[in-house]
Amino acid sequence: MGQVSQGGVPSRPPLSCRTSPPQGGRLALTATFAKIAPAALAFALLLLAWELYARLGGLAPTVLPAPSRVLAQAWENRAALAENTLPTIRATLAGFACSLAAAFVLSALVDFLAPLRRALFPLLIASQTLPLVAIAPLVALWFGFGLLPKILLVALVTFFPKMVALVEGYAATSAEISQMLAAMGAGRSRIFWLARLPSAMPYFFAGLRISITYAVVGAIFAEYAGAAKGLGIYMLSAKNNFRPDLVLAAVAVSSALTLALFGLAVLVQRLAMPWERADRKAEPSGHRP
Repeated sequence: MGQVSQGGVPSRPPLSCRTSPPQGGRLALTATFAKIAPAALAFALLLLAWELYARLGGLAPTVLPAPSRVLAQAWENRAALAENTLPTIRATLAGFACSLAAAFVLSALVDFLAPLRRALFPLLIASQTLPLVAIAPLVALWFGFGLLPKILLVALVTFFPKMVALVEGYAATSAEISQMLAAMGAGRSRIFWLARLPSAMPYFFAGLRISITYAVVGAIFAEYAGAAKGLGIYMLSAKNNFRPDLVLAAVAVSSALTLALFGLAVLVQRLAMPWERADRKAEPSGHRP
């Protein structure tokens, strides 16, 4: 206990009795670092091996440029890269938004109308067998070289995973919950909004994370087929001018965009489903999948 000062007012407690600052933030940072450290180390070792091989292997920069050269050329050509990145971002986001809306609408229709599922799913599966290399020039031929063919191609390659995930999520709804809501007088649409759609969210976000990795690739394939600007046409021009360093710089930008979109999808999932993260923290570490 602390000493009593004059007037009966207790003085400050000794240092040994003071409360230490909370450690939650520090523990969270440590856990985050522990998760990303192995991947960061592996990536750094890969870049180091690439750098050493490019410098000591006797290969010309026009064959295999070192990562340091790629980075230097990316910085030197940053204005051109930024100018060609913006059209790719527009096509990616617009196409992904269209496929997202279409997946929600069609999955709901399929959930309400079973015959529609039997009619549509073979067509949807067939659409995923189309090679992008073949379909991209045809889409450009049919719809021109503007933004529309790029939106269509991105929507085509990102629609199916979300659609399947939603349909599977609806089917995984607990029968007991549906029966309880029906007994309380809820109609089919009410059951859909209260039970089937919420139960599909974990499946949906899994499909979202998968499909979002295809979005930038779909936009670049569409730009290969014909575009005034974009990362795809930038890569094609750099390849034709024997500049693999600029090709790899554009590839790095494309990868960064994909990682950013993936991270955004994870963030949206955490905000939309905060209870899922709490459940994972509550599980014993030895029982986590």
